[in-house]
Amino acid sequence: MPAMRAKHFDLSVLVAIAVGGALGAPARYEIALTVHDAQHGFPWATFWTNIVGAFVLAVFLTTIVERDTPSRHGRPFFAIGFLGAFTTFSTLATETVLLLKGAHVAVGLLYLFGSVAVGLAVALLGMLLTRFVTAPRPRT
Repeated sequence: MPAMRAKHFDLSVLVAIAVGGALGAPARYEIALTVHDAQHGFPWATFWTNIVGAFVLAVFLTTIVERDTPSRHGRPFFAIGFLGAFTTFSTLATETVLLLKGAHVAVGLLYLFGSVAVGLAVALLGMLLTRFVTAPRPRT
């Protein structure tokens, strides 16, 4: 088995991630201020933030990967930094636990499993839509 080489640390990539995160977190905060959740109700703000993030990430990565576009700073900035800060698994987990502990089991389970199912579905939709839109068209 060949020895694994340590990846070279690149401060500029870390800065790209930090700047993306610095923009993604306030974007998520604005959605949380705009979409009001009823107490012990379905956490719509986090749900929609994560769903939009899953779709956008799928579109972005499908475009980058399938076009073999170099993305030394673009991918870390947008996929890791911006969307990493924009979406939030930790809030999904916390809100689910609070709903379950607060005897709102049906809402908690619907939120958890609905978020995962819809997130996967929109990610697949984003990939397929991107492939369809960017597919080469035969000349007529």
